[in-house]
Amino acid sequence: MSKIKQAFENKKAFIPFITAGDPNLKTTQELVIKMADAGADLIELGIPFSDPVAEGPVIEEANYRALGAGTTTDKIFDMVSNVRKTCSVPLAFMTYANPVFTYGTDKFMRKCKEVDVSAVIIPDIPFEEKEEIIPFSSKYEIDFISMIAPTSKERIRTIAREAKGFLYCVSSMGVTGVRNDIGSEVEEMIRVAKEVNDIPCAIGFGISTPEQAEKMSEISDGVIIGSAIVKIIGKYGEDCIPHVLDYVCAIKKAIG
Repeated sequence: MSKIKQAFENKKAFIPFITAGDPNLKTTQELVIKMADAGADLIELGIPFSDPVAEGPVIEEANYRALGAGTTTDKIFDMVSNVRKTCSVPLAFMTYANPVFTYGTDKFMRKCKEVDVSAVIIPDIPFEEKEEIIPFSSKYEIDFISMIAPTSKERIRTIAREAKGFLYCVSSMGVTGVRNDIGSEVEEMIRVAKEVNDIPCAIGFGISTPEQAEKMSEISDGVIIGSAIVKIIGKYGEDCIPHVLDYVCAIKKAIG
């Protein structure tokens, strides 16, 4: 069983997202280790990019802070290598096509394998263009995570049928960010997806409160939270760790 599947085994998975290098890589390294200790089942690490098209202002600003701190893809790989000395939590990179292609797709996936990153999420590569990535990710046994959204409609079955690792279910349309109301269409999306593939389905985009997390965990296999955590990091900078851990513990408790 892959480390991604293990993250969902016999529990609802909590998947926090942080931008690597925000406010600096030292803090990121400590956050990964301590979030894992606090109960995070799988951690998404964003590789900062200058044009993060799927992100709202909170994560967009985190990208700029990380890049301003001198964060590079190689430095992120080095940081993950250091994490692996003491922490085995499953990790997924969330990034964009440009950083992967610029780095070299084969080299990028090989490095993921070397530092034990289990999956990649690349939101600007649609399902129909995944063959630009799949030969390389498969070669190194890296799960290429598929995404479905309310607009996927008749494509949900097709995408779900070929999905690996887990299925990233986008709760509502638009960019990432905190929302007060999360669309009900996601429950139907998950039902349709499960008809063709018994793959873990995790809901992301917009979840921020323990109450929302609890509600979404009831209809899915896990919840993904990014903007709410990144907002805490943006507010407290290098002093963010205890505040983030309080939040992680509250969400983990809410989803059981």
